[in-house]
Order: sequence, then structure tokens, then C-alpha cells
Amino acid sequence: MDDQPGRNGAKFMLWIDAVGGYWVCLGDEVLLGQPVRGVRLDVPILGDISSRHARICRDAEGYWIEPLREVRLDDRLLRVPAPLVDGSQIGLGARVRLAFRRPHALSATARLDFVSPHRTYPSADAILLMAESCVLGPKPHSHVVCRNWTEEIMLYRQGEALFCRAAGSFEVDGVACTGRGLLRPNSRITGEGFSLSLEALATA
Repeated sequence: MDDQPGRNGAKFMLWIDAVGGYWVCLGDEVLLGQPVRGVRLDVPILGDISSRHARICRDAEGYWIEPLREVRLDDRLLRVPAPLVDGSQIGLGARVRLAFRRPHALSATARLDFVSPHRTYPSADAILLMAESCVLGPKPHSHVVCRNWTEEIMLYRQGEALFCRAAGSFEVDGVACTGRGLLRPNSRITGEGFSLSLEALATA
């Protein structure tokens, strides 16, 4: 388990009270597949797919999906890597369906939503492919829309560390912060009208 959740290639669960749970991947490449003992996956999905089914990569130009087994992009069977754009529909095998989103114009972070009734293992509502920042808040362009919040909160990376930024004062693991606070595995963040926590996940 990584000492810092912001380390490249790490992953963690983001639990937002009264909103949901989100599987967060920090690497520039993520491998999707069915969880099988001995196979290292970034996004394990419980479904009738291969243990190494597809790879999603992020570079300076955007996102690409590489088919390792049967992958459809907007109902087109892929033979070679193809670019992903906001609204792309991804099919893995016969039944697993995901929607790719890039909701925030100023952030390279993307989101994968389940269209089919499948989930990650452990279960998450969606998958966040976090680049430099991830915006949580009430606005439609937020990576996670928290409708009852009054302000936006940003998780962002600086080197190998992960920070939280919010207007005014809040607490990280019971310690008061103003403006920003350093996050660690299993940190708990609370403020007026919001609360969330991180849960570190094993890399294997």
C-alpha cells in the first residue's frame, strides 16, 4: 500500500457522505478487467470480461482506449487504439457498458460511469481517472456533482502528494486547515456542509 495516495499509479476509494463512493486511479495508464488472482488490475470489474480486457491511457493529447479483448467504442468494434472524447460509449465484451466523461474544460481528469448494472470490486458508483485535479461540488461541470453543497472542493496533486483545497476552514483528520490540507491514506476531511474520506487500496 502506498505511503501517499498521490503517488503515480496508486488508487484509492473516495467516499463522499450522502453522495457515493468513487474508485480513483492516479496513473496515466489503467488496466480494466475481471478480478482474477495473480493479475494486477487498476480497475477490477465484476462482469463477463477477460482478466486483461482493455487499457485506457492518458497523454498530452487526451485519452485513448486500447482493446486487449473485445471492445466496442460507440458500437464500433475496435481493432487498434482509438481516442476517447466526452460522451464516448465503451463496451467491454457482450454486456459491460461504460460512458466516458470529461466534464470540466480546465481539467484533464475523466470519469467512467457504468451504463450496465456492473460495478468495480470493491463496489464503486463510478471511476475517476484523476490527472492534476478533481473538482467536487454542486456545479454540473464538477467531476463529482454534490448537489447539496454550497462550495466547490478540489483534490489536487503536487509532486507525489495529494492535497485538498477549499474556501475557508476545514479539518483533515481532526487538524484545522485554512485553504488547503495535506491528505494521507485513509484521511477524513470535514467542513461546514461537507464530509468525505479516502480509503487506500492495495496496488496488487
